[in-house]
Amino acid sequence: MRNALNRVLGMTQAKRDAAVDADELLQLGLRYCLGREVPRDLILAHKWFNLAAMRGSDSAKQYRLEIAREMPSSDVAEAQRQARAWLQTH
Repeated sequence: MRNALNRVLGMTQAKRDAAVDADELLQLGLRYCLGREVPRDLILAHKWFNLAAMRGSDSAKQYRLEIAREMPSSDVAEAQRQARAWLQTH
């Protein structure tokens, strides 16, 4: 999984978006949530958790709920906008 995740992180944004499955999306969300090898960013974490949840990850649903409680509603709305934009191109 680590090699697959590093492969995804090394891609351009467009290629990354097209290549990920629910587990990889969950792992990206965790990285941004915890600031592991990337800057901590709850908006991006929420976006990736949201997309993983849409692909069936129950863990992502729980993480998304937990971080949403820590975020201003405007940040949650931005994360949702980014997730919708991602879905429109994939």
